[in-house]
Amino acid sequence: MTYIVVDACIRCKYMDCVEVCPVDCFYEGENMLVIHPDECIDCGVCEPECPVEAIKPDTEDDPDGKWLKLNSEYAKTWPNITRMKEPPEDREKFAQETGKLEKYFSPQPGTGD
Repeated sequence: MTYIVVDACIRCKYMDCVEVCPVDCFYEGENMLVIHPDECIDCGVCEPECPVEAIKPDTEDDPDGKWLKLNSEYAKTWPNITRMKEPPEDREKFAQETGKLEKYFSPQPGTGD
C-alpha cells in the first residue's frame, strides 16, 4: 500500500503533510502535490495532517486507479518538496469544491525547495 494525493489538494495545496513526511516523498506541481508511490513507506503520518483530506491510502482510489496513476506520473517530473510553504491565498474558496481535476488541474511543475 501507498498513500496518494487526490483532487481535494488542487488549488488548496496545504503543505502540512510535507513537514511530517520522514522520507520526503512529496513532489510539487503548480497547484497540487503528489506522493511518489515507490518512495512512500506507508507510515500514514501525512494523512491526518491534511486539512482538506486530500491524502488517502491507495486502497481508497477510484476503481480505475486514476489517482495512483496521476501521482506516479507527476512524481517523476515535478520537483521534490521537503519544506512547508504558504498555501495559495484563495485556498479557502476551493477547499470544499469537488470535481477539481477537470476544472483546475495543471500539469506544470511547481518550484520545489
